[in-house]
Amino acid sequence: MTNELLWLSMLLVNFFAILFAYKKFGKIGLYVWIPISILMANIQVVLLVDLFGFGTTLGNIVYASGFLVTDILSENHGEQDAKRAVSIGFFSIVSMTIIMQISVLFRPSEISEGVQNFQSVKTIFSFMPRLVVSGMVAYYISQRHDVWAFAFWKRKFKGEKHLWIRNNLSTMSSQLIDNAIFSILAFWGVFPTHVILEIFWTTYVMKFVVAAIDTPFLYFARYLARKDMIGGLDISDKKQNSTEVDSYA
Repeated sequence: MTNELLWLSMLLVNFFAILFAYKKFGKIGLYVWIPISILMANIQVVLLVDLFGFGTTLGNIVYASGFLVTDILSENHGEQDAKRAVSIGFFSIVSMTIIMQISVLFRPSEISEGVQNFQSVKTIFSFMPRLVVSGMVAYYISQRHDVWAFAFWKRKFKGEKHLWIRNNLSTMSSQLIDNAIFSILAFWGVFPTHVILEIFWTTYVMKFVVAAIDTPFLYFARYLARKDMIGGLDISDKKQNSTEVDSYA
């Protein structure tokens, strides 16, 4: 199977997993997905592959899936729930980074398997401080912008036929901000300008494609909410959800 087919398969698995978590556990399922996606993205970012003729990392899909989560929360439950998810994600990044940075300082066991396993984990989590801080800043600003932009376009374009507009305008602009912030903070002065621009555009193209493909999944998530097919919600949550959806119908 080619890398492109594997990439598409992984993309679909990510999006269907989000829908399953939402249908089964409600908002809690979406909140749980945020730390899951961040952990996976930080592991996959070290996996470099060739896709569609250029090199990229596998972390782009799962990182971009966080924008689908906040869009579902914004659409079905409101802006404050989406902001809460962003805060959970930022807390996850900070706590995971600190704990794993301490973990890799330990002296490994003398057993050969122990040393090999330790080095493998250290390779993944021994990030340069500049990259870590750049990622944190880019994540928080871009995700908060995504929540704000989705709410802004939701007020401008009401009705079911405009959901794809607010989804794509908010996500694609936010990912542009995310890429710009990270590329400048992480690579400015390290690589030549043309290399930074190449990293910026190739990464953004992948995220742009993911954002376009996630639109049908957002529609389906709204359908689940309207049909009261979401699990894990108490009565007050369902009432709030019904009011939020109906007000923008």
